Amino acid sequence: MPIWAYHLSSLKLGLVIVVVMEAVSITGLLLCRRLLIPRFRYHEGVSEAISGTVQAIGVFYGITVGLLAVGVWNTHADSSQLVSKEATAIGVLYRDIIEYPEPTRSQLKGKLREFTVSIIDKDWPAQKQGQVVLVGRDILDDFQSVLYSFEPTKPSVSALHNETLRAYNNLIDARRMRIVAIDSSLSSEMWAVIWIGAAVSIGVAYLYKIEDLKLHAILISMMACFLGILLFMIVINDRPFLGNSSLPSDPYKLILDRVIDR
Repeated sequence: MPIWAYHLSSLKLGLVIVVVMEAVSITGLLLCRRLLIPRFRYHEGVSEAISGTVQAIGVFYGITVGLLAVGVWNTHADSSQLVSKEATAIGVLYRDIIEYPEPTRSQLKGKLREFTVSIIDKDWPAQKQGQVVLVGRDILDDFQSVLYSFEPTKPSVSALHNETLRAYNNLIDARRMRIVAIDSSLSSEMWAVIWIGAAVSIGVAYLYKIEDLKLHAILISMMACFLGILLFMIVINDRPFLGNSSLPSDPYKLILDRVIDR
């Protein structure tokens, strides 16, 4: 799908997909009835053959689109979990560093807050545009320098330091997984299968010998509308971090408001 489609609201995107599917389908029907069907010789048994073909294609295409819809929904759900995991990792790490002695505690708290704010103010707007910014990397490098230079003097502080290092590594891993997930989407080959399959599914239904054009158009419109809704569901879940319908940064805001800035 073109990038501009993801920047539409969900309602507008759904309407665009359904309207385009309807317009293309009805136009194809009119052209087929005028230019193609008059060249065919219909006889007894043709309708049954067409019906069988439509059913067979519909079943296989329906299974394919259904599996793709489930796949992109799982991708969307997994991405939401990645966001929650990273936000939780920030909260856990902050809970650990507040037990450090000064001035290390203030330095670590300041860097972690700066990192969280950068995610909300810089990472998320860039992700909505399909971009990846690495501002947080420099902040984490500074955080890591302070953390690694700290030398525990007591066994209790050493245990806390080890736990903080583990929490920091969990944050790094969660951040890496989120960045990797930003560009995840269906391949161009899969989109080709979706669109070609939709064209074939509707095109076969053009071959029905239905005298009433209005009835034929209604049947084609219903098929196009249903396929359009399925395609909308795939599009809306395919790129979880892109566009107006992307995942919100609310988990980070919650950590910032209720843990870091409370």
